[in-house]
Amino acid sequence: MTLRNSSVDLKEIKAIIDLMKKNSLSEFELEQKDFKIKLKRGSEGAPDDAGLVLPRMAPLPVASLPVHAAPAATVTPAAPTTPEAEIKSPMIGTFYRSPAPDAAAYVDVGVEVGPDTVVCIIEAMKVMNEIKAETRGIITAMLAENAKPVEFGQPLFRIRPL
Repeated sequence: MTLRNSSVDLKEIKAIIDLMKKNSLSEFELEQKDFKIKLKRGSEGAPDDAGLVLPRMAPLPVASLPVHAAPAATVTPAAPTTPEAEIKSPMIGTFYRSPAPDAAAYVDVGVEVGPDTVVCIIEAMKVMNEIKAETRGIITAMLAENAKPVEFGQPLFRIRPL
């Protein structure tokens, strides 16, 4: 999580909540300088839509939260026969094409994948998350750069469904 002028990016908090759900975590706590966040699931009180119960804490001085506009959607011309789809990042983190620096990439352009095929890893908060294709098709383009940060919803691969 990054702090920008004592403000927190709401996308980062959402990514933490998504990681808590995905990994069945019941509690998360982070403290940096003048910022502290503690999230709990399944404790006393009424949960929010994500099933999280936020404990009562003394307010800390926080500057206004930045509002980020969603990136504009770009339209790419599709092949007339079969439109291509994208495999998008389900979280904020660091994108890795292979399980180790000296290992072969999970997939390359031209490789056929199935719904359970691992296509990459996204590291978020020291947790390595395997990302699966979730569809059957052929990888037609790599859209993310190895060992570089990716955002939630960012296209990682282009795939031609079979």
